[in-house]
Amino acid sequence: MRLLPSVVEACRRQFPALAREIGGRPAVFFDGPAGTQVPSRVIDAIAGYLRHTNANHGGTFATSRESDALLWETHAAAADLLGTKDPATVSFGPNMTTLTFALSRALARTWKAGDEIIVTQLDHDANYTPWVLAARDAGVRARVVPVRADDCTLDLDFLDRHLGPRTRLVAVGCASNSVGTINPVREICERARAVGALTFLDAVHFAPHAAIDVQALHCDFLVCSAYKFFGPHVGIQWGRKEILEELEAYKLRPAPDDLPGKWMTGTQSHECILGVRAAVEYLADLGRTVRQDGTLSRRRALVAAYQAIRDYETDLARQLLSGLRDMPHVRIRGIADLDRMHERVATVAVTLDARTSRDVADHLGRHGIFVWHGNYYALNLGEALGVEPDGMVRIGLVHYNTSEEVDRLLRTLGELV
Repeated sequence: MRLLPSVVEACRRQFPALAREIGGRPAVFFDGPAGTQVPSRVIDAIAGYLRHTNANHGGTFATSRESDALLWETHAAAADLLGTKDPATVSFGPNMTTLTFALSRALARTWKAGDEIIVTQLDHDANYTPWVLAARDAGVRARVVPVRADDCTLDLDFLDRHLGPRTRLVAVGCASNSVGTINPVREICERARAVGALTFLDAVHFAPHAAIDVQALHCDFLVCSAYKFFGPHVGIQWGRKEILEELEAYKLRPAPDDLPGKWMTGTQSHECILGVRAAVEYLADLGRTVRQDGTLSRRRALVAAYQAIRDYETDLARQLLSGLRDMPHVRIRGIADLDRMHERVATVAVTLDARTSRDVADHLGRHGIFVWHGNYYALNLGEALGVEPDGMVRIGLVHYNTSEEVDRLLRTLGELV
């Protein structure tokens, strides 16, 4: 079931930021790939925690016990979001990058000379440099899967040629944060598992757009960031329980050895973790609204929400791509074929002849339309496409955006062209 205009409008009313105006007109937030806006319930959850249950972990007094109970409920909510039944396999941290660096150090201790890892040109640097540095320190070779410049998809033939008994890890993104390509990660995980390699999936850019199911993906680790799916700045990590228990974590001596505390170093941002739970509940309530069934379990409601979000955003992306394809001097970077919408999320990157990405973003920004310019930390992709150092203009659509906003962007961009 698709998101009806009335449902989209009801969603928009929950996001205070969307009421902002620039020059007397509503601002258009197409900056979601760098961080979405948040519904009021997320703001209220953060403030409510600080107001009523602000305490550190493990105390015997009321606020600490209440805080620990609320935090565990957030582990359960995140487990439903990721498709696992074990909340203990979900841990939180400052951000995905920090979590990945920590895990890369732990995994690198298990590698030895002659081993290999595989990363890709398409990924955000947070799923590239931590692994390359860890490989360097361990004396391990890092192979890089190239990207096909014509449509920004991965060269899976290269992957097949270099996967083998020496491969210890394959790190790949579920979706490109730059051009929106959806990678066939389940297939990649199955290929890696066949040769005994572990898999690490970056779902940061995928999480706002489609449901995640770590069991169905057959991955070993998966990370995402709540501030990309309508929550606060918190990183989330899932891992297979037996691996998380076996690996040695870099942590303080008094820190717990049991999950999830083993992988949550230092005092966390408890208030923001409570905001994560509120973001998950927002999505679940959207699913119950779409299905018109208030009794749906949180996991089933999340799946329903994402099915509706995916269909709605695909329509918006099709509208955007159709308009961009008709513009002279505009080049779409990535999948532009409207018959291949299932291979991308609603994130579109473009370059304009004789215009820098900064010029385009400035022009749109002056008209109240927020987009990003540059490389958004997808540095390897920018170099492969030959667009560095200027980068590209990135237009990111999420479910609180509208068809009218897409039309407004196309008109404003058309004036510049």
